[in-house]
Order: sequence, then C-alpha cells, then structure tokens
Amino acid sequence: MIAFGALLLTGLPQLQAQDYRLPDMGSSADALMTTGAEARLGQAFMRSVRESLPVLDDPLLTDYIESLGANLVAADPNASGRFNFFVIDQSVVNAFAGPGGNIGVYAGLILAAETESELAAVLSHEIAHVTQRHLLRGLEDQSKMTVPTMALMVAAAILGAQVSADAGVAAMVGIQAATLQRQINFTRENEHEADRLGITTLDKAGFDPYAMAGFFERLSKSSRVYENNAPEFLRTHPVNANRIAEALGRADDFGAQQRPDSLRFQLARAALRERAYKRPEQAVAHFRDTLREGRHRNSVAEHYGYALALTRAGQFDAARAALATAMQSHSSLPEFIVLEARIDLEQGQVERAVRHLGQAVSLSPSHWPLRVAYAEALMKAGRPAQAIDELTTVARLRPGNPMLYDRLEQAAFRAGNQGATHRFRAEKLYAEGDREPAIRQLEIALRQRDLPYHEAARIQARLETWKEEERDAKRKDKRGEKS
Repeated sequence: MIAFGALLLTGLPQLQAQDYRLPDMGSSADALMTTGAEARLGQAFMRSVRESLPVLDDPLLTDYIESLGANLVAADPNASGRFNFFVIDQSVVNAFAGPGGNIGVYAGLILAAETESELAAVLSHEIAHVTQRHLLRGLEDQSKMTVPTMALMVAAAILGAQVSADAGVAAMVGIQAATLQRQINFTRENEHEADRLGITTLDKAGFDPYAMAGFFERLSKSSRVYENNAPEFLRTHPVNANRIAEALGRADDFGAQQRPDSLRFQLARAALRERAYKRPEQAVAHFRDTLREGRHRNSVAEHYGYALALTRAGQFDAARAALATAMQSHSSLPEFIVLEARIDLEQGQVERAVRHLGQAVSLSPSHWPLRVAYAEALMKAGRPAQAIDELTTVARLRPGNPMLYDRLEQAAFRAGNQGATHRFRAEKLYAEGDREPAIRQLEIALRQRDLPYHEAARIQARLETWKEEERDAKRKDKRGEKS
C-alpha cells in the first residue's frame, strides 16, 4: 500500500535493521481473524486515527472521495464487504489502508495528483491491499493479540510515520516488546500484487491504466528536489525503476484510456487548496493571481476556490460574484448550492438559505451533503426539530458516522430533548469505538423524565445489544491473553 507495510516499521528505528520474513500462515487469512473480529479491529483502529490525525469531516469532500472509491470497488471483482474512504486534512503526500477496509488519503496527495486517474491509481492500489488481506497476512501471530492491542499497534505505526517518530514511539508505551516483534513489513510480492490488481481495476473502472506508473515516476523524479525532506510517499513506499517498468508493462496489456478529469475532482482540489492556506488573505491572493495569470487547469474550479477564500475572508459580496461566475454553466452542482447558502447565512439571509437548500434536497433527496447543509441552515433558523428529522434521514443512509451523530446531538440539545441528546451522544461514542462510555450515555438517557415509551424501548434494545457485545469482546480478549 502507499504504504501501510512500510508504516508498520516507520517510527520504530530500533526494529528496522532486523531481518523480517513472512511466516507461513496457511492458505487463508480467515484462519487468522474472522470477518467480525476484523470489523472490530477496524473500528478500534479508526478511533485511534481520529484521536491522532485530523480526519476531514467536510461532507462534500468526503462524498467525493467515497464516490471515487465506490466506483473503483465496483470495478474490482475481488472486492466485497465494507469500505470506508476518508480524507486526512494534512499536506502529507501519502495514503494508507488499515483493517476493516478503512482507507485514508491525505489532502496533500490529492493535490499532488495531476489527474483524477492518478488519484484513482492510489486508491485502487490500497483497495487491492484490502481485498488480498495483506495486513492480516503481514501480522505474525496476531491471533494471540487482543483487538485493542492490535489497534494501538497499527495506529502507533501510522503516528510514527505521519506525525513524528517520537509520537509513534510514545503511543507504543505499555505494549510489550514481544508484541512489537509481531510486526512485519509488507513483502515486495505484496506490493507488486497490489500494483498489478490495482492497474486492472483502473482499466475496468475506465481510468488510465498508465496513471500508476506515471505517478510513481513523477514523484520519484521530484525526490531530487526534496533531498532529505522527500514526500512521505517516497519514504514509506520506495519506488525503483523495476517497479515502474513492471507497472508500465502491465498497463501495456490494456492500452491507454483518455478520460477527462471530472469537475468534482477539480472542485475538490480547489477546496483543499483553499484550506491549505492558514490565513484567508493568503488564499484570496493565491486564487486572484492564478485567475489573473491563467495558471489553472479549470476556470470553473478556480472561481469556486476563489469564492471559498473570499467567504472565509468575510468578503461576501465579492464571494457571491466569484461564485456566480462559476455557476454560469453548472448552477445545479451541490458544491455551488451549499456555498451559496453559506454566503446567505453569513449575510443574515437565513430564510433564503433554508428555502434554496430545501428545494435542492427535494430534487436530490439521496444527496446526503445537501441534507446536512439543509439541517445546518434549519438550526440557524431556530428549527432544531426539523434539523433532527433531516439528519436522522441521513444517519439511516449512513449508519455509524460519528460526524452525523455529533450534529444530531447538537440539534437535540438545541431542541431541549435531553433523552435524545444522550442517545445521539451514545451513538457517536459507539461509532468511534468507545463502547463503555456509550453504554453509560444510554443508561443516562433511560433515566430522563417524560421519555416516550417507544423511545425508551428503542434505547433499551440498543443498550442490551451493546452490553452483550461488550461481554463478548471481554471474553474474547481474555482468551487471547491466555493463548
């Protein structure tokens, strides 16, 4: 992957000199970990990631990377089960795949990809690591480790590579030295297998199969400029001439596909570029200059980025003008509708924002970022009960999303519904892997006065399910400790 195998040892220099070899684990990764156990590991892993890295909860950017990932998963005949694609809000040029189908992509990598096919190449490579269960096959004797210990180990490896070596080592405090010995790097065969399968997926999804080799080669050439400060991609995912040649040879089997970048790809890059500037005036200056000098790939996306920067800078009339230019031929795009509503809200035109977002939702009821924006506008308009209805609809479409439950908790609090406030807080904690505090929140919710019978019954059923899961997890952890 790009590059989880390397991440397992990055940040732990005392282990890197040892000679690791892939143990004989049998013919199936299922013998190492059941699907249910892997799902629990994935949940615990994401809890550690969210605690340590800035996972971007922007609905529009999340929806884009999920849509691109889903397109590739659908084209991969080996893919099954749940995948979770998310963006890390850092300028690092890298990506990683964790347990449970969790695939993280850094904002820096999306900006470094010159075409959508290059970004798709990275995702298809990571998807192949998941489908081939390389992570499970790469952890020696992991069946004897408890899920929390494994999750901490994996997350600590990412901390060491992506944040700092000190952070990675600090996160490992309390883990026995024997546990560290169970870490094993991905083999060269795993990486080549992920390249090969990823290129096949690229072609089936309609992307350029040459994009993987092209991205590898371009970053490899750029490393001469970076010297000792090379992109994380190159430090955690070594690329050599043989690997590039093999990727090119595999792409030759399919032939080139000329696929234009989607506008959503360009809009996502513009939004991430705008976010990359700490001060809004810097972002305004950047987009103003690129538009004036014509230094951009897509003028619509560049005007969108300019409008975002002006909005953050508080120049709302100028932002509206820049957005109007972008909307001339694409007025129905959710990105534009959401930004226009945001400007309306900033200028105190709350009812106008509510009306326009409501109309957009009625035309595209399955577009969850529009519903989230609509709910936020309803909150500004003093209608938290309606906001809860909208967010509940989204939560049914996207179960287990911490960001949605956080917004639901806020809406319930504003509505004065204490029982729902504690219930949604419990759902958020559970989605983040904090089952014990989630159980306590449900118990508090049950003690609220005037709790409707049907609501109490729903909470009680949820509470019993979670308690049974907690008892089951503790039994399995004890068995693991005795092994």
